[in-house]
This record gives sequence, structure tokens and C-alpha cells, in this order.
Amino acid sequence: MDLIYIILIGIAAGFLAGWLMKGRGFGWIINLILGIVGSFVGNWLFGVLGISLGAGIIGTLITATIGAVVLLLIVNLLKR
Repeated sequence: MDLIYIILIGIAAGFLAGWLMKGRGFGWIINLILGIVGSFVGNWLFGVLGISLGAGIIGTLITATIGAVVLLLIVNLLKR
């Protein structure tokens, strides 16, 4: 169940990250895929750093969105 939860949050995070990174995204499908991967990256990164943005869906969504934005920034740097 946790995996499905992270994937659904990742899709929402990819949408938000694409919206926040206006003009730097790769289209909505790729942004959603990067959002799912970014969700895992954000959860891992914040876990390693010991940072918690709160419990529940809002904290998880913020963490996943930050992970997706970071991932989009890295992919944009590598794209150049």
C-alpha cells in the first residue's frame, strides 16, 4: 500500500513540479514520471537528512514535490 501511496503522491508532485518550473519541464507525461522518481528521491533525501515536514498527505506531498523539483533541475542541467 505504501508503494501505491508514493506513486500517487509522485504523480501529484510531478504535476506541481512541472507547474512550478514553467518552461523547464519536459511535457506533462515526463514530468509525471519524474515526479514519481522525485517522490522516491525526496523521501530518501529527507530521511537521510533527518528532516520531517510533517506527517500526513501534505507533508509527503511537499517532500515529494521538492524531490521532483530537484530532479527536474538536475535533468535540466544534464540536458544542456
